[in-house]
Amino acid sequence: MVSNINDFPTREPVTIDLLRECLSGTRLPDDPLDVSMPPGIDSWPDAMRERLTATLTPAGVLIPVMVRDRELTVLLTQRSAALKHHAGQVSFPGGRMEEHDLDVRVTALRETHEEVGIEPHHVAVIGYLAPMPTITGYAVTPVIGLVSESAELLIDRTEVEYAFEVPLEFLLDESNDRLVDREFQGRSFPMVEFHYDQQRIWGATAQMLLLFRKHLKNK
Repeated sequence: MVSNINDFPTREPVTIDLLRECLSGTRLPDDPLDVSMPPGIDSWPDAMRERLTATLTPAGVLIPVMVRDRELTVLLTQRSAALKHHAGQVSFPGGRMEEHDLDVRVTALRETHEEVGIEPHHVAVIGYLAPMPTITGYAVTPVIGLVSESAELLIDRTEVEYAFEVPLEFLLDESNDRLVDREFQGRSFPMVEFHYDQQRIWGATAQMLLLFRKHLKNK
């Protein structure tokens, strides 16, 4: 029995079966506002940490693991520069929970369909991460889903400029972490980013990927 990704030789690719096994013990959070703080928060400025403990709005995002012929990839989006929140940033498809959403799983699937056209029946949800607060006032629950190869993208250009994919193996390899200095209200502090094929993955999205990897590697 394989308990986590570290039990595999590094030359072996991550498989669908391994992902399912590693995430089998995760559950949809009972309370979407019961947040876990992002990694490295102790080094963040006090003003940023205060924002994370303010009143939050529940939201859901999908971490779409795309099933391709030769490898598994993760789909991300470049958000429109005209949006009110997270404009121009790289993010997962998702958004705030609406009153008619049964839970944040429904939110993540609905928003994914609206933003990039992936229909819910093409997504097999295999796991969840704990809700994470953002400095923009959201408690975001990442929902991990396998997206079938037959799924077609239809980008809503009012919300998303374009979508791109990053190999899952790249994101799970700690040697690809980029430690950079960020500034907030005049104070500098370190954060991890990912740079792949001229794409910069940073902020809350990078933090979610770190939590995803930490869970898979059982650290």
